[in-house]
Amino acid sequence: MKKITAVIPPKRPGSRTTVCFSDGTSWKLIPLVAEEQGLFPGMELDDAAFERIRAANGEASAKQRAVRIISAAGVTKQDLERRLCQKGEQAQDAKKAVAWLDELHLIDDAETARQIVARGAARGYGEKRIKQMLFEKRVPRVYWEQALSAMPDQSDALEQFLASRLGAEPDEKARRSAVSAAARRGFSWQEISAALARLGAEPED
Repeated sequence: MKKITAVIPPKRPGSRTTVCFSDGTSWKLIPLVAEEQGLFPGMELDDAAFERIRAANGEASAKQRAVRIISAAGVTKQDLERRLCQKGEQAQDAKKAVAWLDELHLIDDAETARQIVARGAARGYGEKRIKQMLFEKRVPRVYWEQALSAMPDQSDALEQFLASRLGAEPDEKARRSAVSAAARRGFSWQEISAALARLGAEPED
C-alpha cells in the first residue's frame, strides 16, 4: 500500500504532475491521467490501483509523444514504434499508441513513402539515394513502387549539379570528382554519362 502525501500540479505547459508518496518516492504523471484518477493527498493505493495508474500513464505518455513525433515529420508505423521505445516508452505502450493513431487515420505508410520520395526529389537526389531514404525510414517495400512511380524526372537536376561541380573548363580530375559526387546522390552511371554528354563534358575514357 502506498500513501500519497502531495500532488503537485505542472509548473509549465507540457510538464507533468508530480505525485509524492510517504515512502519518499514520487511519480511523474500526465496531468490528465492524474486528474482522471482523482489523486489527492492522503489517498492510499494498493498494488492493483498502482498498476492501473501506471498502465494508464504509460499509454497516455506514448500517445502524447507519438503525436509530437508525427507532427514534426512523416514517419512510418514501424519507425514510430522504434522511436517511441528509444525515447523510453514501454514496447506495449508504443504499439498501442501506433495502433491508436492508425485507427484515427493519422499515420499512413503509403503517404509517408510519397512524402519521402517528394522530399528526396526536391533535394535533387537520384532513385538509388531515395530508395536508401525509404529503407532508413523503414517504409514497407510494398509502398516503394507506387511512391517512386510519381517521382519527377531528375535529368535537369542532375545536369545542374554536374555543371556546378565541373566549372567552365573541367579537367579529368574535376570530371571524376563530379561523377563520384553524383553517384553518391543516387544516380546511375548511365544517367551520369548521358548528362555529361549533354553538357559536352564526356570523360576521355
